[in-house]
Amino acid sequence: MRFSLINPDWRFDHSIYFGCREPHLPLEFGYAKALLEQAGHQVQIVDGQLDGLKTGEIRELVDWFRPHFAVITTAPSYLFWRCAPPELRVPQELAAAIRGSSGILVVVGPHASTTPRPTLEKLAADIVVLGECEEVLPKLVGAWSEIESICYVRNRVTQVQGGPHVADMTRLPALRWGGATIARHRHHHHRFDVEPSGPGAEMETSRGCPYHCTFCAKDNFRNSFRRRPLEVIAEELDGLIADGAEYVYFIDEIFLPFRDVLELIRERHIKFGIQTRIDLWSQPMIQLLAEAGCVSIEAGVESITESGREILDKKCKISTDEITRRLIYAKDRVPFVQANLLDSEADDPAEVEQWRALLQRHGVWANEPVPLFPYPGSPDYTRRWGQPDDRAWERAHEFYLDRFVRFSDIQEQRPAPLVELELH
Repeated sequence: MRFSLINPDWRFDHSIYFGCREPHLPLEFGYAKALLEQAGHQVQIVDGQLDGLKTGEIRELVDWFRPHFAVITTAPSYLFWRCAPPELRVPQELAAAIRGSSGILVVVGPHASTTPRPTLEKLAADIVVLGECEEVLPKLVGAWSEIESICYVRNRVTQVQGGPHVADMTRLPALRWGGATIARHRHHHHRFDVEPSGPGAEMETSRGCPYHCTFCAKDNFRNSFRRRPLEVIAEELDGLIADGAEYVYFIDEIFLPFRDVLELIRERHIKFGIQTRIDLWSQPMIQLLAEAGCVSIEAGVESITESGREILDKKCKISTDEITRRLIYAKDRVPFVQANLLDSEADDPAEVEQWRALLQRHGVWANEPVPLFPYPGSPDYTRRWGQPDDRAWERAHEFYLDRFVRFSDIQEQRPAPLVELELH
């Protein structure tokens, strides 16, 4: 069988999308390709974003390959499944363009995982995958009635079989993208200390997070914490370096202070960035992190008060003063450190500005608090409205636009209503 794995040519005009607009390696498709090829299938990855392919050019490549299955994602890379564009406009346009030449149309991603029925309908797809998709895709060549974690129409009735799939990280192989792909990946995600002189890349050393903060939309994918085997991490990192990457961003939901991982990275003399919680790092482990080559830390602080962090269910066990000291200690050793803030609506704006100014005097960047979007699949959404139903994305979007007049500083245009962004 032939599979086309397609990352659209993303655009984000009038979207509330919080993530980076630059291309990133589609890790979910990298894993899926490896597992599909192990099963004897032919696989084509078409990355519209990385290769700058317009929808018509993507269709030409799909037409040439004549796939039995065409797979479209609803988020630009695993890195952004937790903060995906709420609207399905871009996947809808791509699905309409390749329909008729794509064989069976499969949809994966956060929308398919959290709201499978409307995602199936909006994209007029044949089947959607719930949860982490790489191990499910090879099963689609068999009888669908026997497969868990899928949604499809059977005898005119929409069937949802099982819950979101959780991948076995010991089964996922080391990815090898090849020098040509890495050479096109010029972006260094969340790096600000120097201008890139060579390619960047992304990979993961773990998946999931042991915490359940209210704002994090990971309940239906990348949820339970799992580590990758050390030997697999080493093989993939060595491959990226051999292919020319000079910087790697670890997309782990929470990069934890594991000595064995840091020592492995230190041996390879590669610069890297992470997202983590500074309250989990002792001074000796921050020192080892710096020695290993870390040049960028995005630290999720979210609120400057203990009460604010409690509202967000951060389970933080240290004070704001200690958080401040650890951030400053890290900045003395790592070129770029960010304290990420969200609008918990519990913090005094004047106190927030004082804290930001204090950190900035020490070289730590703290962003203006970002209004919280209640992503379907997050505890925040569930607390407000219960389990996501078929209008979950519309409900969350309407609430966000009604409640806030100020948005993230990367949202250059006022977000438009979801009904205006999607095809109908």
